[in-house]
Amino acid sequence: MLQKLLRGLGLARLRWLAVVMAALVISAGPVWAAPAADGAELFANHCAGCHVNGGNIIRRGKNLHLAALERNGVDGPERIAVIAAAGQGQMSGYAAVLGEGGAEAVAGYVWQQAQLDWPKG
Repeated sequence: MLQKLLRGLGLARLRWLAVVMAALVISAGPVWAAPAADGAELFANHCAGCHVNGGNIIRRGKNLHLAALERNGVDGPERIAVIAAAGQGQMSGYAAVLGEGGAEAVAGYVWQQAQLDWPKG
């Protein structure tokens, strides 16, 4: 039965069908991939206690505003991710709490907020 159906379709149509099926499988991507960590949510849950609106309730000069970040040698989200994961000075590292990709997600969020001067709202 299948052979009869395949012969009826013709080789050109079979090739077209194979290409379409392959494109559908490839474009769907891996269904097992975990969702990306949400930097804003992770920040709210694990960082905002000390860094409300980008501030720092323990050491004012070590806040997350752009001028302070630059003054303290933090020049991008990569450095923020390292600090979030490993800690620095009085701040402990949060790698285990933030989970895989969490430090990078938080860093991206912090850097974005710093560029926007931590808008409230």
